[in-house]
Amino acid sequence: MKVILIKDVKGVGRTHEEITAADGYALNFLIPGKFAIPATTASKQEAEQRRKQKTDRTALDTVLLAQNIAALAEVRIVIKVKANEKGHLYDAVGEPEIRAAAKEQAHIDLPEDAIKLEKPIKELGIFEIPVAAGEVFGKFSITIETE
Repeated sequence: MKVILIKDVKGVGRTHEEITAADGYALNFLIPGKFAIPATTASKQEAEQRRKQKTDRTALDTVLLAQNIAALAEVRIVIKVKANEKGHLYDAVGEPEIRAAAKEQAHIDLPEDAIKLEKPIKELGIFEIPVAAGEVFGKFSITIETE
């Protein structure tokens, strides 16, 4: 039986794909579980339209993210935290704090998984922050200062 998936199903297919599934699997699991709909002419056209919209949206998001990363490279982002006299922070600065500072100071909203820190920052100074989302890569600098 041919069905169009409306959700990703592990080991079966991705959203908006037309697949051929066993009749029992389609009728007893995929369709009642709202994972798929029967493949009709109208549903095929709608799936193709949604797939195109998703592709267009992804391309637009990629362009916007590249522009945001370029804009971040031009802005100086400063995060003020408490530190001891040796320059070690009382609390580490991680991805959520960096994303919040970029949004607050540069008015740029980065995707949640875009910042690629190896480990949280635990000392004062200037740091290069790698950013990657999809095929877009870049980096920007942050300065961590004491309050």
